[in-house]
Amino acid sequence: MVLCFVAMFVFGVMGIFSATHRKIAWEAFDCVFRKITFRKCQTGLDTKLKSQIVGKLLKFSPKTGRFVFKHFQIMSWLFTALFIWSMVATAIAGYNFYAYGNCNGPQEDGFCIFDPTGSNSKVSSVEDVCVVDPTIEKELTLEGVNLALFPHYNLGAKNEVVFIGCYHCEYTRDAYDNIVKLRDREDVEFTFAHFPVKGESDHVTDISNCVYGADPDKLKEFNDIIFKADAVKIGDVNEVLDIVESVGLDKSKIQECMNSTEINELRVKQFEELLKTNIYGTPLVFVNGEPVVGPKPYRVYKRLLD
Repeated sequence: MVLCFVAMFVFGVMGIFSATHRKIAWEAFDCVFRKITFRKCQTGLDTKLKSQIVGKLLKFSPKTGRFVFKHFQIMSWLFTALFIWSMVATAIAGYNFYAYGNCNGPQEDGFCIFDPTGSNSKVSSVEDVCVVDPTIEKELTLEGVNLALFPHYNLGAKNEVVFIGCYHCEYTRDAYDNIVKLRDREDVEFTFAHFPVKGESDHVTDISNCVYGADPDKLKEFNDIIFKADAVKIGDVNEVLDIVESVGLDKSKIQECMNSTEINELRVKQFEELLKTNIYGTPLVFVNGEPVVGPKPYRVYKRLLD
């Protein structure tokens, strides 16, 4: 029965492409079904497969063939156990990929056969931030973070989404469209926080805060453009101010705002607040308090909604 059980799955898959294999798969199924209903297998498939395997081995190595013939039952059980284990492992990996965007569970970044390049788990490392104790994924939290300091929309909604990203970060850019889709399609209270992984992004933080202060909805348009703009251009203050003008705001007023003491102090406060999350890379998204690191598929974010 053990060999028939394995053959049922193996030849069942191969039978998709071959009528011969479909016949063998049916024999295997019939044998397994009869065995589990306490009846004798009538096809003799297990005996035929055993004879074929041993016969081929005897041609290459009589010693190996005799060994396999003698211990065939034990070896078939071991093979079946490995087969079942591989099926279970594949099923777990498949579920993890659906739920978390990788094969290994929440916030893991090991190899995933469904995401071989690891694109769903890549982040721009926060290397310029000095942290006394190294953080781990499980420490990511919003506890104690004052979200009122950041641009926010749709207060009091059923769900809460906090999007922490860097304008310069290519992985934040990869995540942006799905986060915007989540913000616009679902009932979410949305907070946007710019966390510069590079110091030259400070002026963009100031400008975005000024844009939000002038017109919250204009920040949405501003972000739509800037997250698709050339990252090199973002380093130029004038280029960013041109984007401000393109969304219908007076760039001279925004420039005056970005040079104010209040806005500079706000940036520093925001940065200090975001450090409380134990952030180690961008993008970092909290959906109802659950941290998601890296540019995940849309389904991963939506699954965490109430």
